[in-house]
Amino acid sequence: MTDVLLVEDDAVIREATQLALERHGLAVRTAADGLAGLAAVETRLPDVAVLDVMLPHLDGVSLTRRIRESAGIPIIMISARTDAIDVINALEAGADDYITKPFELGVLHARIRAVLRRAAAAAPAVLTFADVTVDTQSMEVRRGGALVPLTPTELKLMLEFAANAGIVLSRDTLLQNVWDYAWDGDTRVVDVHVQRLRAKIGNDRIETVRGFGYKLRRT
Repeated sequence: MTDVLLVEDDAVIREATQLALERHGLAVRTAADGLAGLAAVETRLPDVAVLDVMLPHLDGVSLTRRIRESAGIPIIMISARTDAIDVINALEAGADDYITKPFELGVLHARIRAVLRRAAAAAPAVLTFADVTVDTQSMEVRRGGALVPLTPTELKLMLEFAANAGIVLSRDTLLQNVWDYAWDGDTRVVDVHVQRLRAKIGNDRIETVRGFGYKLRRT
């Protein structure tokens, strides 16, 4: 059964949406504010998150960024805001879809099914590079069968390399894709994290391409 996390501060909308999705056969957990939503994600990663933009304590866009630090689950934003800048901010934070209120609950269910289909088709669940495997569903990296303990940033960096194996990624590209535009300064932060990642998965797995950046060896 698909596990949906719904984070919505309006009790009427939250309860109506939960009941409608459960009638479609989904298992729905709810939270009434952003911090409670983050705690729910950390307790058990859902298959998909539906987040309101305007949330107490931690707004939906900030919550999306926090989730994206460690998880690639599909995220749908819901909001009464219709301005283009609001949609852009949500998508750039890492949301996969954006629905404006009021919306038909059947449409939300269809959107959930659509993002889950895209996520399932996006990439194979397990990527293998010599003795290193990357499971994009469980978000686990193993070397020689042993689990490699990675920080959220190291995991995101590994996923970026794995998705672009054999392709040279510049430091600026890695800053943009791994740090979500949030780092506006010294690119040495990339070098430091690459060195830490190398120490955990093998120094020869990530090559330095002088003057350009880094690439993950396919084999």
